[in-house]
Amino acid sequence: MADFTQRREALVKRILEGAGKAPSSDRRSAFDNRGLTGPAASLVDKVAKNAWKVTGADIDAARTAGQSEDQLFELIVCGAVGQAGRQYDAALAALNAAAGKT
Repeated sequence: MADFTQRREALVKRILEGAGKAPSSDRRSAFDNRGLTGPAASLVDKVAKNAWKVTGADIDAARTAGQSEDQLFELIVCGAVGQAGRQYDAALAALNAAAGKT
């Protein structure tokens, strides 16, 4: 488990703090799924909650609002990884609760 935890932490650090085209504050907002505005906020929220519903129109709207392809890619990755982490943490908490661990 420790190896997984370390790899997860390294991934999160890299996508949030590493070199990128999107500002690190926007990447953090996408990761947390809060704080973005406009079409980028809608896109990241859709990626986090209903990824299968994302369309080219969602991408086009965010691009038209000023984000580049690279920036959108980074925001989408951050949003997806953030949501996956929240779901993983919730699953572990549920398993621990069911096993009587806190």
